[in-house]
Formats: sequence, structure tokens, C-alpha cells
Amino acid sequence: MHFTPTHTSRLNQVEICFNRITQRAIRRGTSRIVKELVTKIDQFVENDNQNARPFVWTAKADSIFAKVQRLCKRISGTAH
Repeated sequence: MHFTPTHTSRLNQVEICFNRITQRAIRRGTSRIVKELVTKIDQFVENDNQNARPFVWTAKADSIFAKVQRLCKRISGTAH
């Protein structure tokens, strides 16, 4: 088993991507058929890729270590 902290997980980046699609493409209108929805998503992704910027990680090492310490305190003594 390998422990990956949730704040550093690559899945978080996927969740951010899906959230952006949801907020900026899907919720901005209504789609009555799946084909319209797929077209909206494809257009958003294509446009977003053309204007891509690097993701800037804003978490500081000290805040990450503090979160890990709090987690360790919470789970130390549990029967897991």
C-alpha cells in the first residue's frame, strides 16, 4: 500500500480540471441532448488548451507539513 496525501494527489488536478469544465462550460447553459453537451465540453477543452498556462502550486512546504502533523495526531491511536 502506498499513501499519497490528498493535497498532493494527481487526482486533485483531475478534479480541478473537471470542476473548471463544469463551472465554465456545462453550467453556463442547458443541453437537451448528449451530443450538444459533448460539443460544449470539446469546445471548452480545445479553447482552454490553446490558452494554456502552467499550474502554479501555491501550497508552502510548512503548511503541508503542518497538515500532515495534524493528520498524524488525529489518527495515532486509532485501530486502523
